[in-house]
Amino acid sequence: MTRRQEILDTVSRVVAIPCCANKAAALLGDPEAELAELARIIEHDPGLTANLLKIVNASFFGGGKPMRTAGEAIRLLGTLQVLQFILSTGVAPSFVRRIGGYDLAPSMHLQHSVAVAMAARELGRVLGLDAPDYTFTAGLLAGVGKLLLGAYVQVDVKAILDLAMEQGLSFDRAEDAVLGINHAEVGGILLQSWGLPSEITEVVCHHLRPDEAPETDTVLDLVHIGNALAKMIGVGLGVDGLNYIPSATVIQRLGLTAGIVDRVCANVVDELRSVRHLFMECAEDACPV
Repeated sequence: MTRRQEILDTVSRVVAIPCCANKAAALLGDPEAELAELARIIEHDPGLTANLLKIVNASFFGGGKPMRTAGEAIRLLGTLQVLQFILSTGVAPSFVRRIGGYDLAPSMHLQHSVAVAMAARELGRVLGLDAPDYTFTAGLLAGVGKLLLGAYVQVDVKAILDLAMEQGLSFDRAEDAVLGINHAEVGGILLQSWGLPSEITEVVCHHLRPDEAPETDTVLDLVHIGNALAKMIGVGLGVDGLNYIPSATVIQRLGLTAGIVDRVCANVVDELRSVRHLFMECAEDACPV
C-alpha cells in the first residue's frame, strides 16, 4: 500500500469536533438569543461548520439547494434541531487532538482558519466583488486537511523540509513528493466524503494551486490570497511557515496592489480582535481544531 492510499484510507474515520459547542448550546437555551449570534459563533468554528453542513446536505435533505453557510443551515434546521446537533457533535469522539506535524497548537490552527476566512471575505469586499456568502465557509475549511495529514507529516517532516529547501519547492509540493498527497487535496477529499457542496470542496482542494483548478473561480482566488494574507499577518505560522507560492495569475486577475493588501490585512487584524474570546475559550478547553 502506498503512503497516499494509506492516508486516503483514514479519511472516513476523521471526526471534526467543535470548540464552541458549549457556548452555542448555551445560547440556544436563551429565549432572547438571536439566530444571527448563533450563526456567528458557529461560523467561526471549522469543525462545527463542517459537521453542520454535512448534516444538512445529507441525503435525507435531498432535493433542495445545497447549504453552503452556517446561517443557511440554521434557518433550515430550526433551533431545536441545531441544539440536538450541537450536543451530539460536542461529545463525539475525535480522530485528531493536535497537529504535531505542522507544529501548530490547536488554538493557533483555529485562529489561522478564521483569519483565512476573514481575509477572503474582506478582500472580496474591498475589491468590490459580488462574492457569495460561502466564501467565508470555504476559507474557514481550507486548512482542514492538516488535521488528518499532520500525523504523517510529523513522521516525514525532515524529508519534506529538506526536499523543499534543496529543490526550491513549496511545502505542499514537497508533501506531494514525500507522501503522495498534500493537505489541500486531503481536505477537499475529506469534505467531499462528508457531502459538502462541490463549490466548497473544489476551493479547498485547489486553494494552494488555483492555476491547476479545472476552471476559474472568484471564491478560489479570494481564498488563495486570503491564506497568504493570514500568514503575512503572522497567524498560523507552523513548520510550513511562509513556504507557499501565491499565484501571479490570481494576483493579476484580482488587480491586487500593496495598498489593497495593507488595507485588508489591517481590517482583518481588527476583526480578529473582536472574536479573540472565542480563541481563548478554545485554548482553555483544549479544542482539537
